[in-house]
Amino acid sequence: MLNLGDALIFGVSLVVSLVVSLLITVPLTGALVRLRANYNPKALQLDPDGNVHVHTGPMVTSFFGMLRRVYRIEGWAGLYKGLMPTALATIVLTMFAVAALDSRGLASHNRIDVIDAGVFGAIFYSIFGMLIALPATILTYRSIVTPYKLPYFGAVYSLRILLTPTERRRPWILYLTPGLLTSEILRILYRMLVLRTLRILLLKDFTAFKFGIYLAVEILSVAITCPLDVMTTKLAIQRNHATAEYNSVEQEVEDDAVEVHEYAEYSNQEEDVIGLRHEKDPYLGFVDCFKRIVDEEGWQTLYRAWWVTVLGAIVSATAAVGQYQGMA
Repeated sequence: MLNLGDALIFGVSLVVSLVVSLLITVPLTGALVRLRANYNPKALQLDPDGNVHVHTGPMVTSFFGMLRRVYRIEGWAGLYKGLMPTALATIVLTMFAVAALDSRGLASHNRIDVIDAGVFGAIFYSIFGMLIALPATILTYRSIVTPYKLPYFGAVYSLRILLTPTERRRPWILYLTPGLLTSEILRILYRMLVLRTLRILLLKDFTAFKFGIYLAVEILSVAITCPLDVMTTKLAIQRNHATAEYNSVEQEVEDDAVEVHEYAEYSNQEEDVIGLRHEKDPYLGFVDCFKRIVDEEGWQTLYRAWWVTVLGAIVSATAAVGQYQGMA
């Protein structure tokens, strides 16, 4: 049991670490999301009325190029778009983690035991956690890519921009975003059935050779997980309308409708950071999303910022070694 002094030190350290973490990760996450969400077709496109037009969106292909572009066009405020939903989600997850922390177990065993529920239990818990976090992920991604200025403490105003009237009346429709759940579940199944199984087989009895094999598998798995990450990003920012012509900024049907000009405060009046796919021509599902990305933007689009996924794979493999070494 922590005494008052220890609890105070722990609380201050936790707050400082969260603040520092958010200051560093929010701009990096924002650049990654925008890079992967950027719609950049390689040929002439048809607008919703069937007219041919030349796409003039930004040609940004690198992570750091996107980071510089965000700062040049939107400044520091643009770099920290998505701060509030990220902070709220982080605080909630941290509170759950602290509440679940068994201090007596830490004191007696010097480690936290990992719950081993078997492969099907792990899949269930992962899918359950994904379903809980999915609305926050959608709101975070949309708040990052929106061209509008969002106040830090104006949740109602922000939700009226980020969500369509259909989504605000029926929030569960977020789970029915075409292809999004499929992409997320496929990623979970791959990690649980393939990577988790190999992790148990190779790392329980640790040797450098076995770790090398597992690390190689994690890195090669980027060929599968990176396209899923890109597709998840593009699908999460795709808003759900009652009809193809419905737009929550241009058309409101509720009694408390807000005039269009009240929404019209752009982050930059002259230039958008990224190009977004027209809402009247959405992806119709997981397979349709994959085909359209390849046909319209090229297969390389599926591997935008692939090296970030590689770094994540290396960190995951290293953490797995630490986990099994701690259990030994």
